[in-house]
Amino acid sequence: MQSHKTVSRRGFVGGVATAVGYLTVGSPIDLLAREAPSALELPFGPEEDYDKVAKLSFNENPYGPPESVLKAMNHAFKYANRYGYPDGGIVDAIAQHHGVKPENILLGAGSGEILDVTGSAFASNGKQVVGVEPSYGFVYSHVASVRGTPITIPLTADYRQDIDALVHTTKKHYRDVGFVYLCNPNNPTGRIVTKQEIRQLLDGIPEDIPVLVDEAYHHFVEDPQYATSIPYVLEGRPVIVTRTFSKIAALAGMRLGYAVSQPELIARMAPYVSDSISAVVKWGGVAALRDTASQAQVKQMTLDLRKKTTSELQSLGYAVIPSETNFFMVNLKRDIRPVIDEFKKRDVLVGRPFPPMMQHLRVSIGTADEMRRFMVAFREIMATPAKAASGQ
Repeated sequence: MQSHKTVSRRGFVGGVATAVGYLTVGSPIDLLAREAPSALELPFGPEEDYDKVAKLSFNENPYGPPESVLKAMNHAFKYANRYGYPDGGIVDAIAQHHGVKPENILLGAGSGEILDVTGSAFASNGKQVVGVEPSYGFVYSHVASVRGTPITIPLTADYRQDIDALVHTTKKHYRDVGFVYLCNPNNPTGRIVTKQEIRQLLDGIPEDIPVLVDEAYHHFVEDPQYATSIPYVLEGRPVIVTRTFSKIAALAGMRLGYAVSQPELIARMAPYVSDSISAVVKWGGVAALRDTASQAQVKQMTLDLRKKTTSELQSLGYAVIPSETNFFMVNLKRDIRPVIDEFKKRDVLVGRPFPPMMQHLRVSIGTADEMRRFMVAFREIMATPAKAASGQ
C-alpha cells in the first residue's frame, strides 16, 4: 500500500480496511475492483521490447520533452550531488505564470501527490470528499486509505458532472465535508465543467468548504465555455487548483506538479508533501512554462489526431463521448475487458476499465503511427463476435 507520499497519478493507494467507508449515491461498486491496476498497466519486464508497443493507456505526451526542456534538465545534472541546490526559480516561475504570489504555490511530485496531500489534509479521520463517478478515482481511494469517506455521485446521462447534485449533497453533509473534488476536464470522459457551472458550484455550497479542481488536461481544451479556476484563488475563495507537467509538457516520468491556492490552505497541505522533487525536473519545469510554442504544437497535433480517429470510429457506427482532452471514450457496445486483452495481443495498450462504464473504452492520443495501429487493431477486434470477459 502507498501512503500520502505517493508520487504517481497511476499509483494504487486504496486501503482495503477502509474501503468499507466508501459511499456512493447510486449503484455501489467495489473499491478494489474499481481502482486496482489491471495487468496490462503493470510495467514491462526486462525482456519486453517497450518501444515497440503503442502506448495509448496513460494519456501521456508521446513526443517527449522539447529541446528547450532537455537542455535545461541537462544543465541541472551538475547539481545531482547537492541538497541545497539552485532550483531554477521554479516556484517564482509558476507564481508569475499565474499572476499569484509564491505563497500561493505548493510543489508536488506530480499533481497526483497534490491530490493525495489534499485528501490527507482535509478529508482524513472521518471527513468526506464529495465528487462524481467515474472520475479520477485515486482521489477517493486515497481518502478511504486515510480513514475518510468518499461520497460519489453518478454522471448525468450525457456523461457530464452533475453540479446540482454536487451542491445538494455537499449541503446535506455540510458538517462532515472536507472538500469537493472536480476533475476538469474529467478523466476518463474528457467532458468539461463550464465556467458557469464552476461559479454555480462555488456560490451554491457553504463558502468555507474547499473545492479541489484538477486541471491536468487544461491545456487541451478548445471549448469557449471552459475557463481555469485560478481566478477564484485571486478572489480569495477556498479553491485549490492542481496542474501537472506530466501531460502536455511530457514530463510524466520526471514527476512535477503543483497547487495554486490560498496561503492558509497551502499551509495546511504542506506538512504532507514528500519534498522528493529532483533538481533536474525543477529546471525542466521552468523551461516548459516558457516554451509555449512547443506546447501549442503538441496541442494541435494531438487534437488533429483525436478528431481524425474519433471521426473514423463514428463512421464505423461507434459513438464517442465529446472530449476536450488528449484522450477519448468510445462505446464498443460490448464488455471492454476482453477487448483490452485483444489490443494487448497486438502490442497496443489502451485504458483500463472505468466502472460502471464497462462498455466504454478510454484511448489516449498517441503519434500518427500509433493511432493508425490502433485503428487497424480496432477493425480486426471488432469484426469478431463479442466474447464474455474471463471469469464471468
